[in-house]
Amino acid sequence: MSDVKLFSGESLPLEMHKARIVQKINLKPVDRRLEAIKEAGFNTFLLKTDDVFLDMLTDSGVNAMSDKQQAAMLQADDSYAGSATFTKLENKVQEIFGSTYFLPAHQGRACENIISKAFVQENTYVPMNYHFTTTKTHIEINGGKVEELYLDEAMEIKSSHPFKGNLDIDKLRTFIEEKGVENISFVRLEAGTNLIGGQPHSLENLQEVRKVCDEYGLMLVYDASLLADNLHFIKTREEKCQDMSIREISKTVADLTDIFYFSARKLGCARGGGICTNNAELYAKMRELVPLYEGFLTYGGMSVREMEAMVVGLDETMDEDMINQGPKFIEYMVSELEKRGVPVVTPAGGLGCHVNAMEFVDHIPQTEYPSGALAAAYYIISGVRGMERGTLSENRDEDGNETLSNMELLRLAMPRRVYSLSHVEYAVDRITWLYENRELIGGLRFVDEPKVMRFFIGKLEATSDWPEKLVKKFKEDLETLNKEEELVLN
Repeated sequence: MSDVKLFSGESLPLEMHKARIVQKINLKPVDRRLEAIKEAGFNTFLLKTDDVFLDMLTDSGVNAMSDKQQAAMLQADDSYAGSATFTKLENKVQEIFGSTYFLPAHQGRACENIISKAFVQENTYVPMNYHFTTTKTHIEINGGKVEELYLDEAMEIKSSHPFKGNLDIDKLRTFIEEKGVENISFVRLEAGTNLIGGQPHSLENLQEVRKVCDEYGLMLVYDASLLADNLHFIKTREEKCQDMSIREISKTVADLTDIFYFSARKLGCARGGGICTNNAELYAKMRELVPLYEGFLTYGGMSVREMEAMVVGLDETMDEDMINQGPKFIEYMVSELEKRGVPVVTPAGGLGCHVNAMEFVDHIPQTEYPSGALAAAYYIISGVRGMERGTLSENRDEDGNETLSNMELLRLAMPRRVYSLSHVEYAVDRITWLYENRELIGGLRFVDEPKVMRFFIGKLEATSDWPEKLVKKFKEDLETLNKEEELVLN
């Protein structure tokens, strides 16, 4: 059980763990937060942890390990080759996913690099339900082109569709017929589509994609990094899967793919990743790239201690009470923000709560990066670090023009087993205040713009003195609130 019905009639998500090791966090004054975001070039990636109160930038590599994971790290075999720890991990992957072959890599984008180099052909296409930033870049630098074939409902911010991450089957068939099988490297399906609000796909949709791939002789590549959340949604939203165990669903998903890869920074709460397949030919084609880019075949750029933690973490991911923690807390946050009129993506997905910046700051043009501006403004008034998921996360086209994103989102990730309900309540309160004062937020412009993956390391500045005006209003409202409290107490 992961939530409880209160006698007031309300429901609350329950933390299905207890804290036994704690880490101090700091809430710096608003003036320091303003200085910090300026020093970071209004890029939340470049903020220093010491200046961050709640770190909701990502759930990648920052999920809390369990006591069993920590204990397992002490028994690692750190041999360069033939490590017993690797064998343990390989066996666990085979047990859960049924994969004959396993290639280790240091994280998800390393898997993408290997897969892209092995299979993406010049001037070919990779159709998918939606792209991820690093995936798209790896495909493009190897000469391929990404084609997104998402449902029409995927672009609806407010929706009741349970599986907005589904790949549109009719669009896939039409695309294959138009482009020709010979011009398609492979089909890719991503669990929990990252850039459109962590929206899941259904098991039925994966089965339909598999059927089309078999019909045309195409390879199906599956990004399982956000599989844990997607498993929860398949189990709870797909009627025919409600009697299936998480292990049964996981095995079924893996069986439907030709290549199955993941970042353990998300799946398994450890730092690493891997590529799984049952196809000896595909395995052989990728295998030679692992020593070149990652390390030897029995460590692949990973620490053996992290491998031990991953073995336990993958087992824990098969526990329904573990994988529902993120979605339950995200659902609660989305629900609370909806009550306050704050525009959010619905239905609540995985990974984090996604605020609709396109509506939140509709006075800021996309060329001035509304999602980035909202992320910066939210950090200033709360100390909460979120992530821009919009135009700033795209690259310019060949002519130097902006590639405007389909959505402008502020993502507030929910690291697993890290934050409590009081932290969520604080985050909700501050973003509600910001929404009520949203007209104070202005745009951003680049002062240091890398050509590739600019959202990671690029620096920007405010287009006006809006950050100072925002701080001024925030201080005034806090002072008014404090005076009102004193009057009540007196």
